[in-house]
Amino acid sequence: MIKRSKLLLLFFCIGGQYQALYAQNGTIISIEECYALARENYPLIKKHDLIRSSSGFSLANASKLYLPQLVVSGQASYQSQTINFSDAIPAVPGVNLPSISKDQYKVQAEINQIIFDAGDIRNQKAVIKANEAVQQQSIEVNLRELKNRVNQIYFAIILMDEQLKQNEIRKSEFQSQLNKTQAALTNGTAFRSNVDQLKAELINADMSSIEFKSNRAAYLQMLSVMIDKKLDSETRLSVPGEQQIAAFINRPELELYDLQKRLYDVEERKLKIAYTPKLSAFIQGAYGRPTLNIIENKFGPWFVTGLRLNWNLGSLYALKNNRQILHNNRQHVDVDKEVFVYNTTLTLSQQNGEIQKFSDLITQDKLVIDLRESVKKSSQAQFENGVITIHEYISQLNSENTARQTMILHNIQRLEAQYKHNHISGDEN
Repeated sequence: MIKRSKLLLLFFCIGGQYQALYAQNGTIISIEECYALARENYPLIKKHDLIRSSSGFSLANASKLYLPQLVVSGQASYQSQTINFSDAIPAVPGVNLPSISKDQYKVQAEINQIIFDAGDIRNQKAVIKANEAVQQQSIEVNLRELKNRVNQIYFAIILMDEQLKQNEIRKSEFQSQLNKTQAALTNGTAFRSNVDQLKAELINADMSSIEFKSNRAAYLQMLSVMIDKKLDSETRLSVPGEQQIAAFINRPELELYDLQKRLYDVEERKLKIAYTPKLSAFIQGAYGRPTLNIIENKFGPWFVTGLRLNWNLGSLYALKNNRQILHNNRQHVDVDKEVFVYNTTLTLSQQNGEIQKFSDLITQDKLVIDLRESVKKSSQAQFENGVITIHEYISQLNSENTARQTMILHNIQRLEAQYKHNHISGDEN
């Protein structure tokens, strides 16, 4: 455990020195900055403002229902018969009873003012807010996948950087040995073939650098598109620190399930409001023929004012079933939440295994590197004393380089696995 801790400390110290080396020549960007920029640049983020704006308009419209409501209507009609006063009143000599026209006309305006709505408008606002919360949280659920994409690209670039550094060390060793061999060749104590083999290995190392740089440039371009920021070859990514493994699940999906249940609670209150009496005041003003005084049978204005009580008991027929439907919907949400937590817990358990695996591999990598380094040093002395061939020495040097590259890979994979674990759990602070 002590050796592994020292190894990880050395790894991050080297990474820090590497960043400091390029701090003056290029931009240094952190993974947290990439998270923020990727979120800001992602098109889906625009929906937050759109949903907020739509909800604001809907709430404003609901508030206006408290204002007096004006309805204007008009009607022209012709009827087959009207009231005949002569049928009801005995004829009086010299008195002409009025008659009512069969064609009738009316233009009417009515103003209604809610006095008591049993909380209907307030509940409409609650439904609007609950729907907005659900929609906003759904976007957060979709946006969280951005962090996973950033992680994959970011750690791929870090891996290329670390492998490039190790490859430079490999090239330096080959160059040092080449210089010694060329001097020996000049003195007649080495073969031309030894020099050529070392030059070939240097070319191979250069080819590896080209491949690492090419991969790095490709990943850097992908990251640049995601965060909408120009990144060039001088840009350096800071190596993230070790992550404390989260022991609980704090995913945005959990809050989404809770918000969905709250929406059903608001909808259930609507069931009670539906069968509660509503009271309003009204005033009607009209102009037409006949007026309220139908005996005159002429055009004129009139008005009616009063209170109106509405009590719709028809909703009681389906009240029990509607409540059961909402109850079932809540249970569906509970089951979905339970399944989600169960699957996430399994995934976290698997991810814990990945982290432990890489930790164990790093421990073994250190042992292998110590052995490979010892063999390489011994091979170098044997080669310089003519005991082994240049091919055998190169083989040992490459073996040590492979062991170091493998350790670098496992270090990055372990760090990425920690970030992935916390991404799965939702604890990414």
